[in-house]
Amino acid sequence: MANLKELRSRITSVSSTMQITSAMKMVSAAKLNKAQQAITAMRPYADKLTELLQSLSASLEGDSASVYAEQREVNKVLVVGIASNRGLAGAFNTNIAKGVKGLYENDYAGKQVDFVTIGKKINDVVSKTHTVVANKSEVYDDLTFANVAAIAEELMEFFTNGSYDKIVIVYNKFKNAATQEVTTEQFLPIVPIEGGTATNVDYIFEPSKEEIVEQLIPKSLKTQLYKAIRDSFASEHGARMTAMHKATDNATELRDALKLSYNKARQAAITNEILEIVGGAEALNN
Repeated sequence: MANLKELRSRITSVSSTMQITSAMKMVSAAKLNKAQQAITAMRPYADKLTELLQSLSASLEGDSASVYAEQREVNKVLVVGIASNRGLAGAFNTNIAKGVKGLYENDYAGKQVDFVTIGKKINDVVSKTHTVVANKSEVYDDLTFANVAAIAEELMEFFTNGSYDKIVIVYNKFKNAATQEVTTEQFLPIVPIEGGTATNVDYIFEPSKEEIVEQLIPKSLKTQLYKAIRDSFASEHGARMTAMHKATDNATELRDALKLSYNKARQAAITNEILEIVGGAEALNN
C-alpha cells in the first residue's frame, strides 16, 4: 500500500484534474447552447433550399442545365473532412477519421482521392497518407457565413474547371449533446432528386427558371457547407461536454477511493503508534 505522502499527492492531483474537467464541461455547455440554437434555426431553411434547387435543376435539360449538375465519370474525388482544432472531445475526431478512411478504402478504392481539411485534428491524420489540397482550419477562428462562402467558392471552382469529378463532405451531424452522427453528403455535382425527374409542384418563375437556378445554386452550395460546419461545431461542443462530464465523474470516484485508502492507511498508522506506546509503557512497568 502506498504511504500517506504518496496518497495525499495523488488526491491533490486528481482534485486539480477534476476542477479542470468540470470547468471545461461548463464552458462547452455554454458554447453548445449557442451553437445548438444556430444550427436548429438554420436547418429548415437549408434543407428546403436544397430540395427546391434539386427539383429545379432536374427540370432543366440540354444547354439550360446547370454546370453544377453535370454528371461525369468519377475518377478524381475531393473529400472535405470537417473535424475540430482541439481534442478532449471523446471520439468526435476519431469518428471523422474513420469515416474518411472508409471512403477512400471502400467507396472510392482505386480512384484519386484528395482532401480539403477543416480542423487541425483531421488534417494531422490524412496529411500523413494523402494529398491535402487545402487546410481551412482557420475558419474556426471566425466562423461566419462569409468565410465559409469563400471555401465553398474554391470547391465550386475545383469542380467547374474539371480538377475533380465529385466532391463529398464528411462531418458530424448534431442530434443532441450525447449523440453525433457521422454524415457523408455529396456536395458536387448536385444530387438529382429521386427518380431523376422534377416534382409536380407548379412554380411561377420570374424572371426565368434558368436565371433563378444559376443565381441560387451557388448560394445553396455555400449554405450547405455552412450548415455542415455549423453542425460539426455544435457536435464538437456536445461531445466535449459529454466527455468532460464523464471525466469529472471518473475523477470524483477515483478521488473518493483514494481518500478512503488514505483514511485507512492513516488509521492503521495511528493504531500502530498507539500499540507501540502501550507496549513501551508495559515494558517500563515490568
